[in-house]
Amino acid sequence: MKNIVKVCCIVLAVCMLPGFAFGAKKTDKEIADKAAALIDAIYVQEWTPKTDKQCAAAKAAWDKLTDAQKELVEGENADPDYFGRDTGDASKDDPRNADNIGKKELLVVSFGTSFNDSRAQDIKGIEDALQKSFSDWDVRRAFTAQIIINHIQARDGEKIDNVDQALNRAVKNGVQVLVIQPTHLMHGAEYDELKAAVDKYASKFAKVVIAEPLLGEVGSDASKINADKKATAVAVTAAAVKSAGFETPDDAAKAGTAFVFMGHGTSHTAKVSYSQMQAQMNALGYKNVFIGTVEGEPEETACEEVINAVAAAGYKNVILRPLMVVAGDHANNDMAGEEDDSWLSMFKASGKFDKVEPQIEGLGRLPAIHKIYISHSQVAIESL
Repeated sequence: MKNIVKVCCIVLAVCMLPGFAFGAKKTDKEIADKAAALIDAIYVQEWTPKTDKQCAAAKAAWDKLTDAQKELVEGENADPDYFGRDTGDASKDDPRNADNIGKKELLVVSFGTSFNDSRAQDIKGIEDALQKSFSDWDVRRAFTAQIIINHIQARDGEKIDNVDQALNRAVKNGVQVLVIQPTHLMHGAEYDELKAAVDKYASKFAKVVIAEPLLGEVGSDASKINADKKATAVAVTAAAVKSAGFETPDDAAKAGTAFVFMGHGTSHTAKVSYSQMQAQMNALGYKNVFIGTVEGEPEETACEEVINAVAAAGYKNVILRPLMVVAGDHANNDMAGEEDDSWLSMFKASGKFDKVEPQIEGLGRLPAIHKIYISHSQVAIESL
């Protein structure tokens, strides 16, 4: 009996030691870290048979968190905004992943965005315009960014096909003629990857063709501009001028206002397209329009270079606007975000301007841009 009492006392003493936790309740940080790990698991560019369950698990873990725990979510890519940021109503979008496709399909391929309102206005806007123009074709959607597909599926329950899934769907539905309209800006890395993916399926269709991206052929050097670049330059400038409250670019220039259109940038040889867009702006007489890129490639499109160019030209007011099909993460964060490294913050911090304002609107919502994509699809269809 004495031995039993002695053992109980020892156990009790151990349990009272600092840091001892026998079946202790997990801390808020531990619970948040588990949710973060599940989010990081779906922040990947490759779909697997586990993806659907992983998306559901990440959302279930998030939904169980308290508000305080949600603020503690931190991982390699996970943060409180992953599920918590309000980007609009996903129900306004259409994933266009239905079966019952006819013999002719027009597959619209986009990089994608997890910003619901931008997706509905920019990407769906293009798709709707194409469906209206080609009513005897079935318009379907594919995104190239699996990371974005997973985000939307986990957060909103909206399933969007990746390229392989969309092509498989077309094959299973007996599509004979397939036209693919990329919403990409140029013949860059994304376009090359799309072409490689489509080549694997080409033999499964009677006819398949990929239409031109927004800016058409790249061209050999910065001076090579074309009708597509001209139409895009006119469209985005007109929209920016109107949103800023001016009648013409010249009116804005006289008021000391410059427009900076921020693209993504790329190390691909297609980066010359940004230089060509600047050449096109100059050719149109838009002396107060400047082209920049997030990646700073080409070099003259880096933020510091653009700041210096705008200041050297004597403009004191700056309007920032994306030169991107979708006003998504880059537009909201890299361009107009509150962080110190956003373009909005850096333009303000330079001290060279009296006023700097963003316009968060993608190219995809502009009717003039729709016309360019429609013309490219029409050319592709006629080539069949």
